[in-house]
Amino acid sequence: MSRILVIQGHPDPAGNRLCHALADAYAAGATKAGHAVSRIEIAELDVPLLRTKEAFENGPLPESLAAAREAILSAEHIVFLFPLWLGTMPALLKGFLEQMMRPGIAFSYRDKGTPLKLLSGRSARIVVTMGMPAPVYRYFYLAHGVRGFDRNILRFVGIGPVRTTMFGMVEAASRER
Repeated sequence: MSRILVIQGHPDPAGNRLCHALADAYAAGATKAGHAVSRIEIAELDVPLLRTKEAFENGPLPESLAAAREAILSAEHIVFLFPLWLGTMPALLKGFLEQMMRPGIAFSYRDKGTPLKLLSGRSARIVVTMGMPAPVYRYFYLAHGVRGFDRNILRFVGIGPVRTTMFGMVEAASRER
């Protein structure tokens, strides 16, 4: 049994988006398979923006995000679901990641060399929905926003392997599809 954390990153709190349905299905399938599943709904969180290097490196984590930090630290596998907005993730999810993936939580600086990866031993799945065909985003735009998330954030803090699933043309899809 694995401890799985599902982070549903659509910022619309109404809950009627494809990302919400995919998060529900993933959580239900994982639970049925015997895994312990917890969930974070980004739209329900108070996520203050970090504005300075000092706040990023030394500021306290806001109390509103303490439970999210504990969920990330206890997870063995983390699933991130979000819609593609302007080629990458929505700002609210990015702000959340800036709070979570900071020194003392996700990595720590060393006197020499690369930072110590504090989230090693965890795997991840990135699930992205988008209006364009997924192959266009992947091959023409080189999936720059998703690749940056994978390589520059998740792998930087030790999360890997990271797998990606992209759902394209979601506005054109029928409800049944």
